[in-house]
Amino acid sequence: MNTTLCQSCGMPLTTPAQFGTEADGNVTREYCIYCYKEGQFEQPNIPLEGMIEMCTAILKEEGMDEESARSMLRNQLPYLKRWNGTIMRGTSASSGDDSNDTSTESNGLSGALLGLSEPVRYVTLPAKRLAGVSARTTNAIEISGKGCIQGLWNQYFSSDQLPAPEVARYGCYSDYTDGITGEYTILVGHEVNVDEVLPEDMDSVHLPPATYAVFTSRRGSMAEVVGEAWGAVWAWADQHKRTFTGDFELYDERSIDPENVQVDVYIAVQSMQ
Repeated sequence: MNTTLCQSCGMPLTTPAQFGTEADGNVTREYCIYCYKEGQFEQPNIPLEGMIEMCTAILKEEGMDEESARSMLRNQLPYLKRWNGTIMRGTSASSGDDSNDTSTESNGLSGALLGLSEPVRYVTLPAKRLAGVSARTTNAIEISGKGCIQGLWNQYFSSDQLPAPEVARYGCYSDYTDGITGEYTILVGHEVNVDEVLPEDMDSVHLPPATYAVFTSRRGSMAEVVGEAWGAVWAWADQHKRTFTGDFELYDERSIDPENVQVDVYIAVQSMQ
């Protein structure tokens, strides 16, 4: 499940045959064999926009909707190692402060360079039980434009079982079958007591106690900042730390105005102990 991404094209690297090679013949887990071979980029002069268009064409051939593919790549590729210099120009780093955090780091990029409001930080949380509506899906399905996540949000907010408006909402990802490439359960809902009896039409998920890497978006429209936050997650250098025991987006009082949203994405990782 410890899938990494090519830091040039964003392709998930799941087998050794996909890894690029250094000049001495050793493999590198940073780049795929199609982008990087014998210590050099296969297309050393391709610009970021050129890479986006090339990858869009490949994804389109694989059956993905062209507009969805291009949108995903524009959210993801600028934050990868090969391209982050494009973001660096004219951008200054910002810092965050949270006395409840166990640590903070930028993984080679400041939070601002990742499209975040502050550096990635680590927190440890107790177990949670979330309740709402859920479905099984994959990242490929969601990116194709045929996904279910938006429909789940609509279904959840049309329910007559909603808590008070100020209660935080969650988009929770759990029960992964193969890390970022396989199926997972997406649940849209809110936190409930562990022994609370739920209506028959409401699903629940139990998240174990865990350490999380927290990605805090900038403020902006929901459609933009959530995608940017996940782009930062995908470009994050420490993918190998992920445990896939359950990840979630947290929508609290900062998310009331859909045009001025700030969201936290919590990614379960190995304990810092």
